[in-house]
Amino acid sequence: MSNTLMTPELVRLGVQPAGDKLAVIGQMAELIASTGRAEQAGLEAAMLDRESKFATGMPGGIAIPHCRSAAVSEAALGFMRLSEPVDFGAKDGPADIVIAIAAPDADEAEHMKLLAKLSRALVRKEFLASLRAAGSEQEVSDLIMGAINAQPKRRTEAATAGVAPAGPSTAEPAPTQANMPVSEGVVAGPVIVAITSCPTGIAHTYMAAESLENAARDKGIEIHVETQGSGGVEWLSPETIARADALIIASDVNVTGRERFAGMPLIESPVKRAISNGPQMIDEAIAASSNPRAARVEAGKGANVSEVSGGTPRWGSRIQQALMTGVSYMIPFVAAGGLLTALGFLVGGYDVAFVSNDVVLNYSFWNLPDVATVASNAGLDQLQASSGFMLYTGAVLQFLGSTGMGFLVAALSGYIAFGLAGRPGIAPGFIGGAVAVVVGAGFIGGLITGILAGLVAYWFTTLKAPRWLSGLMPVVIIPLITTFIVGGLMLTLLGRPLASFMTWLQESLTSMSGGGAGILLGIILGLMMCFDMGGPVNKAAYLFATAGLAAQTQASWEIMAAVMASGMVPPLAMALSTVLRPKLYTEVERENGTAAWLLGASFISEGAIPFAAADPFRVIPSAMVGGGVTGAIIMALGVGSKAPHGGIFVFFAIDPAWAYVLAVVVGSVVAGLLVTALKSATARKSNLATEKVAQEVAA
Repeated sequence: MSNTLMTPELVRLGVQPAGDKLAVIGQMAELIASTGRAEQAGLEAAMLDRESKFATGMPGGIAIPHCRSAAVSEAALGFMRLSEPVDFGAKDGPADIVIAIAAPDADEAEHMKLLAKLSRALVRKEFLASLRAAGSEQEVSDLIMGAINAQPKRRTEAATAGVAPAGPSTAEPAPTQANMPVSEGVVAGPVIVAITSCPTGIAHTYMAAESLENAARDKGIEIHVETQGSGGVEWLSPETIARADALIIASDVNVTGRERFAGMPLIESPVKRAISNGPQMIDEAIAASSNPRAARVEAGKGANVSEVSGGTPRWGSRIQQALMTGVSYMIPFVAAGGLLTALGFLVGGYDVAFVSNDVVLNYSFWNLPDVATVASNAGLDQLQASSGFMLYTGAVLQFLGSTGMGFLVAALSGYIAFGLAGRPGIAPGFIGGAVAVVVGAGFIGGLITGILAGLVAYWFTTLKAPRWLSGLMPVVIIPLITTFIVGGLMLTLLGRPLASFMTWLQESLTSMSGGGAGILLGIILGLMMCFDMGGPVNKAAYLFATAGLAAQTQASWEIMAAVMASGMVPPLAMALSTVLRPKLYTEVERENGTAAWLLGASFISEGAIPFAAADPFRVIPSAMVGGGVTGAIIMALGVGSKAPHGGIFVFFAIDPAWAYVLAVVVGSVVAGLLVTALKSATARKSNLATEKVAQEVAA
């Protein structure tokens, strides 16, 4: 297989460029297609798309346009030596050598490993010089194939235990003294580990690794590089990570397993910088290793490496990560929909929700509605809106907000499936979530359809399809079959039981309202609202409250007030904590804390999710205590809310408003002080442990 990647037919010397780099890419696509290995138009489009996202010019006067595409039937390397250099975006000038990598969309890992060897070779100045001096197509072909087929002088270590993404395990035996990826003549000094990764994982990933290793060799520094590329991941062992003094991440995508390096000094940059400025990044890592104020890897970010076995993550960990993916992608829908809904209530009155469809569809700014007529048509005595303009504006805002909120279950389900199976899981997940809403299964149904769609779609991606069918699998075959399976299961088997469960849950909670049990109900609702901050438990409590509003009773309004007030507590508490003790939080968390003030005031509980994800064992219990306190106060003081959403923006629909504000403030302060105290205690223990270690070392 490796002997056919490049032949003399794929080499052209003294090529006159037809124009800029886009034209040269077209010439390259024509060259590769002329050998029968690819369809020209499809290959050119794929390489141009890749170029538009990330310039492929490299230091040393070379360019490496590349892609993985269904238009490629057989992997190929194309080579052109230009008679006039062309600018491909490299900082040091235009390129006179263009090497294209064309890989099939479902290429095998072995091909990717061979292309990785070529990428590493292109960093070496002597290899580039030999390509420029070559006098024939055969000589160029022999040089490149020689670099690809050469036995490595050393092997980058692989983990004895590590996380690997879906697909075949690429782990190799742990390194020995004979194959450790360090330079000869390494002197005593810091040990550096690095991760390199680019969007396609074909060229830049390995060129960056080679550049960093060469720079470390010249400086006599020990370095170990983990390449997260398409040719498989060469994982760093836990032993090597434990010895490391600093981490370099050169990547344009999210890397897997960051939390293995929690607390380690970090130098992070785009992958191209490692190729162009490898020595500088090594110097920065050396400096960071002895700088106590250097940026460090945050805990709780990335895959949990303790949850792996046999080179692949355990499914429990993968599902947990997928759930967080679903929640994170759902948050923009909540933020946009929730804020628009709140503004609609503020402008048009809390009862605008009952008439928004009629107003938006039948009126306009040039034909404003009559408030009394609209109220009469809806069977209402009156509307809160003061004028037709206010009613129409509020209706538009509420209509847009409710439409956005209507996507929540589908978005949650779709992006959970995406977290498990990638792009093939999105459509089945979205459709499954929409079906869950229709049958009354709600958010719990959306969670289940998302997980099912992700697992089924992932299983299909592991099947080996014929080459002619492989291009259709992720965009047609897998979504079609998975949607039928998941949607069918929800409609025929799962939907009714889940809907019954949701009904039972709502009826059980309703039976607790009134009398002395009301305060207990307020505590339970507060705990539910703060347990998962927008997750299924939170949404179960919210749906119970909103469904009860149809009764238009004092009990239903009190339940709605308890739910909304408690849901405001988590983000407000975290915002308060970041102000009280900013040193306990990272810069990003402090920025999230600033935004959490508005999110909390707007009743968007998800504003606290970034904090809960990073530190669940301190944030969630603290928020639940504060939420329980708030729910109890609401019920004890008989506070009612006629509005289902909006937080402080719908104060006009809350009675008495002062008691509502009091309950939110007290709960937020309790939760904020508690989480600050818990985090401070942990920080003190960490500092004491550090001082003890330092004293032992000094002794």
